[in-house]
Amino acid sequence: MQKIKFITDSASDISEQDERELGIHVIPFPVTFGDRTLLSRVDFDNERFYQMLEAAPEIPTTSQITVYQYGELFEAAYREGCTDVINTTINSEGSGTYNSACLAAQVFFEGHPEAQGRFAIHNLDGQSYTCGYGYAVTEGAKMARDGKDVDEILAFMNEWLARCVVYFVPYTLKYAGKSGRIPSAAAFVGELVGLKPVMRLHDHVIVTNDKVRGEKKIIPTVAAKAKADIDAGSPYIIVYGMSAQDADAMERAMTEALGYPPAGRTQIGAAIAINAGPRVVGVAFRGK
Repeated sequence: MQKIKFITDSASDISEQDERELGIHVIPFPVTFGDRTLLSRVDFDNERFYQMLEAAPEIPTTSQITVYQYGELFEAAYREGCTDVINTTINSEGSGTYNSACLAAQVFFEGHPEAQGRFAIHNLDGQSYTCGYGYAVTEGAKMARDGKDVDEILAFMNEWLARCVVYFVPYTLKYAGKSGRIPSAAAFVGELVGLKPVMRLHDHVIVTNDKVRGEKKIIPTVAAKAKADIDAGSPYIIVYGMSAQDADAMERAMTEALGYPPAGRTQIGAAIAINAGPRVVGVAFRGK
């Protein structure tokens, strides 16, 4: 009888309700403001973080999750009688967290050779951010709840991670410029002339796919690009930050463009807002 433990990190931005109801273990990323280090989802919620971010004199930083933390979780799952751990991490190109998980798995089996063949650790590189991999985690956990085999679950999750596309637009370039997501000079000029970059995230890489002038063009442009790229009938998820009104408008535009509503909404947390800013709107989906 399989018993699967799902683990992810807080940059997946899965809801607290899904975390609780599906039994997903979410590891909080440490966020450092000057000389203070806080834990996302523990020491603040999203709304509080947006306020802290805008008030901070310097953009805060995050630290990767450690080998020790993963080792403790793998040990606990083994003691609990789990047959499998499915751990899905933030994009390995943006954090050393995936490498920490892989090293922790190696260390675990070196210390527990008897676990070979009885206990499996599946470390998945999320290849993305926010619901780009958070959706795979929650859907995988639902499949496990419904009695699906671990191989079927992993096949679904790996396919989603490989094909997921996220289009998003930050409403200010202040954070993307300072974090290096957009060259600082380009960010400065963009702010001066009112240009907003349409960012495309797929297969670990974020690129500036297009630019729009003015906020009114953001949502129609994202909807049009998503419609052109989406695998027909694929579920999609609305991504947003501090403005629920942005999410409402994005949902209306996507529903009109595709003829069906989103599978859900994901509000970005600390790990994403640090790099994109507190006001963001976008959509994630399975690409063609």
